[in-house]
This record gives sequence, C-alpha cells and structure tokens, in this order.
Amino acid sequence: MNAADESVKQILAKRLNQALSIGGKPVANRLWLAPMAGLGHVAYREVLAGYGGCGLMFTEMCGSRAVPTENPRVSTVFRWRDEELPRLVCQIVGSIPRDLVRAARRVEDEGFFGIDINMGCSASGVIKRNSGAALLRDPAAALAAVESVRREVSIPLFVKFRTGWSPDIEPAVALARSFESAGVDCLVFHPRVAPDKRTRPSIMDHIRVIKEAVSIPVFGNGDVVTPEECLTMLDHTGCDGVSIGRMAVARPWLFAEWTSEFIPGETAFYDYALQLADKLENCYDPIRALKRYKLFTVFFAANFAFGHSLQSRFLAAKTMDDIRNAVRENIRPGMRLNSRPNMNLHST
Repeated sequence: MNAADESVKQILAKRLNQALSIGGKPVANRLWLAPMAGLGHVAYREVLAGYGGCGLMFTEMCGSRAVPTENPRVSTVFRWRDEELPRLVCQIVGSIPRDLVRAARRVEDEGFFGIDINMGCSASGVIKRNSGAALLRDPAAALAAVESVRREVSIPLFVKFRTGWSPDIEPAVALARSFESAGVDCLVFHPRVAPDKRTRPSIMDHIRVIKEAVSIPVFGNGDVVTPEECLTMLDHTGCDGVSIGRMAVARPWLFAEWTSEFIPGETAFYDYALQLADKLENCYDPIRALKRYKLFTVFFAANFAFGHSLQSRFLAAKTMDDIRNAVRENIRPGMRLNSRPNMNLHST
C-alpha cells in the first residue's frame, strides 16, 4: 500500500468513526450493512460480526403480515442471535398500515435497535402486492405506512427507498420531506429508478439532493466498491454515512478495513467461504442452506478473474459437503483477483 492509499484509508476511517445517533440511540459508526433480501440472513450476519466494523446490520426482508406470528427458531427470515439485537434493524415489507403496525410492535418487543420499511425492492412479487418500490408510485400510501408505524413504536424508524419510477428526483425529495415530517429517524437512499436492475450507474448527485432536503441523517447506497469511492460519496453528497450491499457479501471484512486497521490475510476468501458454509448448515435445513450458499456464490465468485468458471463449480454442488469440497479444491492463496469485483456477475 502506498502513502496515498494509506492517507485515504486514514481519512475515511476518521470520517466513518465520527459519533452518530439515530432516534436518540448511539451507533458505533457510519458504515452499515444495507438491507438485502435473501443475503442479510442470520448466518451471514454472524460471519460479518466476526470481522467487526459494521455500525448497524439489517435483517433480510420480512413480510409484515407474517412477522407478528413468526417463530424465530424456525423462521427462514425473521431470525437473529440475541447478541446482535442492540445493533440490528429489522427490515419489513408491506403496504397495509394495520399489518405494518402489528409487525412493528413485534419488532420493538423483541428488542431490535430499529425497524426499516422497505420502499426499494422492485421484485415482481413484491410490486404485485403494492409493496416495496410500488409505494413510491403512491406517495399517500407511502406516507400512511410511515405514519401508522411511527405512532405505535418508539424505536428508531428507517426507510430505504429509491429515486422512484422516473429519473426525476423531485418526487423523491417530496417524499423525503414527508417522511421526516412523519417522524422517520433516518433515510437510506439508493439513487436509481425502481425498474433499474443496476444495469446503469447510480446517480450519486441525487443523494446530495435528498440530503439537502432534510435534516435527519441520510445514508447513501450504491456502487461503492473502494475506500476512495466511499470517501467520494461522503464528500460529494454530504451524506451522513454509507450503506454497503453487494460488496459486503463479496468481502465482509471491508467494514473492519475501512473503519480500522484490519488487513485480511492470504486465506481470507478460503476461510470466509468455509465459515459461511458452516454457519448456514447450523441455521437451516440442508436444502435451504445449499440454496442460500449458491446465491452467495454469485457475489463471492465476482472477486476472481475467472469468476464464472468458479461459480459453475459451486452451482454443480448437490450437498453442503460438495460445497466444502469445491472450496478446498478451488480457493487458494495467490489466486488472481479482479481489482473490482465483476459486477456483471451480480447485476440483478
């Protein structure tokens, strides 16, 4: 690492470790795990916690209708370790105020740090239920969802949302102001239109516009891969912190790298791949564990120069033992890495 790189990391760590509170509750730092469906599960979060450096973690997407009666011992999504609750936000998706309120009460009763209402997911199944990014088409419904939850719970309330369904940023600005007025404590903003599956670059300047429109904390999200890009987002947009998604799955140690002096060892990728396999098998039945591991391999393989070939070996696995064998046979120190993970591998 040259002197310039070291300077960037030192400056970034200082920025990210500045004191911050959300809804009156202190947060360890300003670098967070983004809310993600199917990836931010309890097994992954346990691995992430082992590296350290992540200020807040978000669960994967939990249906508001299901949460009130979910059994966390068997649920595939509404599941956690008790020790992570003080810095864990539960991500819920839904559009009916009554369902959202019941879910929010359960989340608060369980002791989560906060609750996040998803207004960013554009998966067809979610949109058909008028949830996720579909709420951005109906500002009144989006505001009603937020107001209903805010009236019933006192824990910090987050909203992650996108630009909307057109490139015009003004509707998102109006929503951000409405959310603040309704009592939202923090916004996580992804500056892409809802139908865009990351095929085009995010518009970083839109984060700045949202930040300037409100006084509550705004976290930027999207296309941050390197420490330099993280620092650029903070400097250019004035956002209060950065939320990391795909890169957190590809390299979970980046939180510790960017907030402290952690340096991954030569066996980092090998150790990560095996550790996640073990945690998944501990948390889920064999079929579900295998399915979730294969979803992870899209992001993991993107690190490597021959990622497509590597991923095909994982996808051929029939059992978790096959997964471990694939790791032992194909992951080794000194493998050629991409300077940036191949985003074409996980553009969706």
